[in-house]
Amino acid sequence: MAKKILITGGAGFIGSHLADELLQQGYEVRALDNLSPQVHGESPQRPSYLHPEVELQRGDIRDPEAVKQALKGMDAVFHLAAMVGVGQSMYQINHYTDVNNRGTAVLLEALVDHPVEKLVVASSMSIYGEGLYTDSKDNLLAEASRDLEDLKKAQWEVYKNGAPLRPVATPEAKKPDLSSVYALSKYDQERLCLIAGKAYNIPTTALRFFNVYGTRQALSNPYTGVLAIFASRLLNDNPPMIFEDGKQQRDFVHVTDVARACRLAMEEPKANGEVFNIGSGNNYSIEFIANKLAQVMGKQHIKAEITGKYRVGDIRHCFADISKANKILGFRPVMDFDKGLQELAAWLETQIATDNVSKASMELSSRGLTV
Repeated sequence: MAKKILITGGAGFIGSHLADELLQQGYEVRALDNLSPQVHGESPQRPSYLHPEVELQRGDIRDPEAVKQALKGMDAVFHLAAMVGVGQSMYQINHYTDVNNRGTAVLLEALVDHPVEKLVVASSMSIYGEGLYTDSKDNLLAEASRDLEDLKKAQWEVYKNGAPLRPVATPEAKKPDLSSVYALSKYDQERLCLIAGKAYNIPTTALRFFNVYGTRQALSNPYTGVLAIFASRLLNDNPPMIFEDGKQQRDFVHVTDVARACRLAMEEPKANGEVFNIGSGNNYSIEFIANKLAQVMGKQHIKAEITGKYRVGDIRHCFADISKANKILGFRPVMDFDKGLQELAAWLETQIATDNVSKASMELSSRGLTV
């Protein structure tokens, strides 16, 4: 008999791809999703991309009755429901804390009464703050940070004793450094699930996603993934807007690789009680990403706009060491970055996006959240 899996946030970007992966592997899938207007539009309906075999239950993760109903008959849970975005979290403090922290608490209390065989929670690279660095003598520095006065002078790199540090891949062992409300809420989700899972004997795994890209992202949401934000600008013939100097480095991982990593984490008993980085193991500058996307979209004449501004909560460099996921989960990313961008560009040709980036930038600026 097929195992039944609940995905909270299952009608969203990652959740819908995860549903596809699970259905392909013979599982049955139920999605709990509130179809947030910021993600699904002002008159949200079941997304056309959501597989027809997914049982969609519309409800809020903060609603105990909705969560209780969603858990009925389930064998495992993927907890993806969350507000996303560093910038917005810095002024919607109450909302992010309510959805991400309290929503997770509501789910966990329901799981105490309706335990499952496995819980997998989506965490984030944002909990690391700055990634791992080395100095000129190759000493590892896990607690590097930037000074606001340096940022005001457009000194973007991370320095120690007047010398710039070199970024290296960040492992799970790096101590968290929570630089935004979003990061704090994701760490809270992760720890709440691991603590409650251990206390109530619910095998639990946390996955720290790096920058996930691919089809189905909410293009009109100016606080979603950076590639989707750039795509929204380019679809409207506007230049991608980049903070700082565009040289900051990130790890971009395709959503289908992330979906497979989620399934592997659910199926692998050795993952119980563990946290894993889920990324590509590669790193690219944000400026390179913007120009590469413009190229594959046939809009290479639109050059990215380097704002030279710092956004509160942002970090300089962070990319994933995925050796632990490789060793324990058998996770190896398979989507080539160029191929993934081409797939994204083909999908974008069918999409209409409202460019809300300028409005979001004004929101941040008016609150003193850009320098």
